[in-house]
Amino acid sequence: MTRRLTVAQAIVAFLQNQFSSRDGREVRFFEACIGIFGHGNVAGMGQALEQDPGLRYILCRNEQAMVHTAAAFAKMSNRMRSIVCTTSIGPGATNMATGAALATINRLPVLLLPGDIFAKRTVAPVLQQLEFSGSQDVSVNDCFKPISRYWDRINRPEQLLTSLPEAMRVLTSPAETGAVTLCLPQDVQAEAFDFPEDWFRQRTWFVPRPHADRRLLATATEWIRKAKRPLIIAGGGLIYSDASAALAQFVSQTGIPVGETQAGKGSLAYDHPQQLGAVGVTGTPGANITAREADLVIGIGTRYSDFTTASKTAFQCPTVRFININIAEFDSHKQSALPLTSDARACLEELTAALGDFRVDAEYSARVKEHREKWEIEVDRIHGIRIGPPISQGEVIGIVNQVCSAKDVVVCAAGSLPGDLHKLWRTRDSKGYHMEYGFSCMGYEIAGGIGVKMAAPEREVFVMVGDGSYLMMAQEIVTAVQEGHKLNIVLLDNHGFSSIGGLSRACGNRGMGTDYRYRQGDSYSGGTLPVDFVANAASLGAHAVRAKTGSELRTALVDARKRSETTVVVVETAIDERVPGYESWWDVPIAEVAKSPAVREARSKYEKARQGEKILS
Repeated sequence: MTRRLTVAQAIVAFLQNQFSSRDGREVRFFEACIGIFGHGNVAGMGQALEQDPGLRYILCRNEQAMVHTAAAFAKMSNRMRSIVCTTSIGPGATNMATGAALATINRLPVLLLPGDIFAKRTVAPVLQQLEFSGSQDVSVNDCFKPISRYWDRINRPEQLLTSLPEAMRVLTSPAETGAVTLCLPQDVQAEAFDFPEDWFRQRTWFVPRPHADRRLLATATEWIRKAKRPLIIAGGGLIYSDASAALAQFVSQTGIPVGETQAGKGSLAYDHPQQLGAVGVTGTPGANITAREADLVIGIGTRYSDFTTASKTAFQCPTVRFININIAEFDSHKQSALPLTSDARACLEELTAALGDFRVDAEYSARVKEHREKWEIEVDRIHGIRIGPPISQGEVIGIVNQVCSAKDVVVCAAGSLPGDLHKLWRTRDSKGYHMEYGFSCMGYEIAGGIGVKMAAPEREVFVMVGDGSYLMMAQEIVTAVQEGHKLNIVLLDNHGFSSIGGLSRACGNRGMGTDYRYRQGDSYSGGTLPVDFVANAASLGAHAVRAKTGSELRTALVDARKRSETTVVVVETAIDERVPGYESWWDVPIAEVAKSPAVREARSKYEKARQGEKILS
């Protein structure tokens, strides 16, 4: 039997019958389709979505934002669910490129369906078509090839029969997942074909928990037993594996301390005895000192970005060895590690059983406890800084953290906030900290907040965003209001790009291009630009208020939690009251020659610091 449908109609019918399953829990994989229509998809995908509402359609305001929303939804769902994104050809499609890169870098499944140029070519060049003199088989959608984990162009209807199942294989693979792009020529979208009825059956994609090689697991057990100063680096893969409980049991039994990456923050509750907090460039003193002295590092679900390894300076013990537990073979071999290519939860459970009564010695445990106690005092100090107005960013973080309940979610992505949140936020739930730091993409925060709320409507979502990032994609407030996805948005106004301004000055420069000021002659040295963020947010449909003091901020946030609509609380923060870095370094090359004495001094310090880089493959 066959079903005669257009290509677009067949896609919509196929996608709503895809399910994922792990540990006996089966869920529908695609929650919805977010799209903006243009001539490249309105008569194809647009018609199909209108005809068949089984795949819910959502209108957003920006194509990049729709992919951010989809990625955040997938992240909050531990990659067991996702969202489809459809656009027209040309600018509609290429606007998704940043979002696609973000999804792939963060290993998050999103399905992109950009419209494409005519497959029949006879009417070329069509509106918004890129002409390339060397080939007629190139469009702007080819730019998605290096930032997609799977890419295809559907030039004939029957190609769907093999391409869509392959797309699903990649999307549901914990090792290979990322952005999947299927380019849809606008004429092919509307073309009819007799699709086999069986092709539309419900398909369940089982997400396995592969186990590590027995011999390598035995070697890892031996290494751990011999280690004097072992340290766990908990990455995002640990959370995606739903392995937080297994980690807590493992470290409670062994006493091995844990340092968390940005993606792995929340793996262990902040008050767990083995929790040292953030590790790396934005890490705590205790985690970074422990990393520097560790003779064994156990990476779980981490890809060892430069922020985690402090640009390869974090691990300085001459005899340090690495064990990597990772579902992706590519990542499990990093740092010349003993590779336990496996599911994080399955491997932790096996290691727990294999280690039996092993526990680190009392002296090491005492040092971990001392690091923890000192850090909690430091967090209280920073949270308690009282200046201004404008108030400190540390105080703002402390107030938001205190207002949030254990199950609330804080969302952030770019600027100086991620580093401060990584250090200061006290996590109590594995899904309570949602940071996009693989791409650290400005503009992600509000769009991402929508995806988080869609995935967990029972939770309160607190989006923390700087003024620079807000101005890049504030319009998605309209989408949140339209869909009834209530967000609590805390907008920190420091009149510019605080993070890069601070980095510029640390490099010996003067923060050029980082302050929001009027042009005066050849520089931006005039008065501060008067951006009324409260009026802006209100014009987009949000309830908007300004808080000048910590007390006003707390009152506004308590009120926001009670409300049913999206609230934006604007608070001015002091740009020069910064949370310090601790026991770490980041490789940002300084100009080798310069007229400025400050730059030359910064270069001298840089050359000394980079001598600590310990290169491992």
